[in-house]
Amino acid sequence: MKPGLAKTLAVLLLAVALLLINFLAARVPIRGDLTAGRIYTLSPGTRSVLAKIEEPITLQFYASRDTAGLPTQYKNFVARVEEMLRAYVRASRGKISLEVITPSPDSPEEERAQTAGLQAQQAPMTGEPFFLGLVAIQADQQRVIPLFSPRREEFIEYDVSALIHSVQQVAKPRLGILTRLPLAGQPFSMMNPRPSRGQLIRDEWARSFEIVTIEPGFTRLPENLDALAVLHPTGLTPAQEFALDQFILSGKPTLLALDPSSTWFKRQGGQQAMMFGGPSPDVSSNLARLLPAYGIRYDAQQVVGDLSLATPVNAGGGQIARMPVWLSLTERNLNAGSPATAQLGSILLVEAGSFAIEAREGREIIPLLETSEEAGTLPVFTLQFTQPDEVARSLVPGTERLTLAALVRGPLQTAFPNGAPEAGDAEPQPGTLRTEGMATFVVIADTDWLLDDFSVQRIPVFGQEMIQPLNDNLFLGSNLMEFLAGSPDLIALRGKRSAQRPFTVVADMQADAQRRYNAQLSALEVRISEVQSRLSELQGRSPEGGRLVASPEVMAEIERFQAEELQMRRERREIRRALNEDIDRLERRLLLINLLATPVLLGVFGLWFARHRRVSA
Repeated sequence: MKPGLAKTLAVLLLAVALLLINFLAARVPIRGDLTAGRIYTLSPGTRSVLAKIEEPITLQFYASRDTAGLPTQYKNFVARVEEMLRAYVRASRGKISLEVITPSPDSPEEERAQTAGLQAQQAPMTGEPFFLGLVAIQADQQRVIPLFSPRREEFIEYDVSALIHSVQQVAKPRLGILTRLPLAGQPFSMMNPRPSRGQLIRDEWARSFEIVTIEPGFTRLPENLDALAVLHPTGLTPAQEFALDQFILSGKPTLLALDPSSTWFKRQGGQQAMMFGGPSPDVSSNLARLLPAYGIRYDAQQVVGDLSLATPVNAGGGQIARMPVWLSLTERNLNAGSPATAQLGSILLVEAGSFAIEAREGREIIPLLETSEEAGTLPVFTLQFTQPDEVARSLVPGTERLTLAALVRGPLQTAFPNGAPEAGDAEPQPGTLRTEGMATFVVIADTDWLLDDFSVQRIPVFGQEMIQPLNDNLFLGSNLMEFLAGSPDLIALRGKRSAQRPFTVVADMQADAQRRYNAQLSALEVRISEVQSRLSELQGRSPEGGRLVASPEVMAEIERFQAEELQMRRERREIRRALNEDIDRLERRLLLINLLATPVLLGVFGLWFARHRRVSA
């Protein structure tokens, strides 16, 4: 065979081999995940959700790719979501199929996306609508993720797993609510001459759950509850606390909201004191038998204060003051790694308490809401007639964060090792006594955040009522219950790291350059301001007619100041240019390496190969 023909044939065979390898690699159900944080690897909780699928599920992934004006970051994000969905298909062993749909404007696919409930977004440059959402279908059940947001990239796996779990639910889960708060509203009575409407948080829960109201004087908990919310429990008998203990030990999710100082009951106490001469006994709530047994320290007589989180309030007389015991929590105080609190930006807690949760073997403790390091505590009774400034002076700052809310998962021992207490008027739960169990519950040391007064504003508009959120309290309530009442496998999921890797080297270089040049730049800005002030003063010397009259000396001084200002502006430009010199140098170096790396490596390999052939010959 001629040498030239042999070389051509070798090249063609090499090309065919590369295509064959790519073809086989795309179809072999084996993948390697070398990303930081293993963002393409499904968690054990997700695999457990997939293993419980009984009937096939179809995932319809709507992703607009051809819309003009879509940034590169968006296209990368689309690829990230699609790759995650394909990982679900591979792990489901045939129980999940994926349809990738690319809707274009005014097409049947766009109509299907809108009919399914997906939300159209606007391309930043052209304003054209585009879609990025997911529809899950099982038999006659259908659920959607209206849109995937890059801001929630760390929770793609949680959102998709929750969608797959929800589409398999035929009926709403049953949520029991035990509370003395007026979540369902209050009818007219002698104690309550002004009837009140229900709270929005209850309406939100009713969208996803079948609400089961538990009366305060219950003799036993209703059967077949999927989740339980215990909100501001007061006056519970030992037998009632025993019923709660047994429910928690059953492993079913529970929300425990306590409060050292309920503002709603403080108001009721004021009315009761005027009418009957005594305060309300329900201002403070506690679970005094359960919490110590579970290793949770909570003082129902202490309120948390934090000067750095103090909320502006009306102090009377038209004055605004900052109240340290009204905590305005921001993203820095919320756990960004938990689906329940991720993406929330502001939470208001009013006269809240705190928890200290003991670490035990096998227990997982995830703080959800925390104070700053400067938080302290105050006795509840000191707040009765105290102004915000007085509270601030009385508060002694601490040195560590206090936990306001936390998720607790793991083994628990019963708070009633000797068995059910004497029932009295209440009947203990039927069935075998549970002495231990794997529990899942959230504790939060405030209940005022559940009320509309501290979460929304109702605005009348043309005879209609518009609800305007004041903060994210309402979303916190929805997230907590949906997170808790979902599959236990979902609660185990955590946010993954984002696929976007920040260039920390550049950020560090920028910060270092800013420190080096900041002093020079600040001094120069001051000098420029002084020169501009002097110029304005000189140029403002004019008689009544408005015509400038200036001596040769003044004109010379004006010209000197103008020249000095021009020079200083040049210096400022040079300093700002110097800020980016090192970064530009690094960029050029990386560009050069990227351009030369492949040719150099190929050249080195070619030289080695040629030398090896000569030696072999």
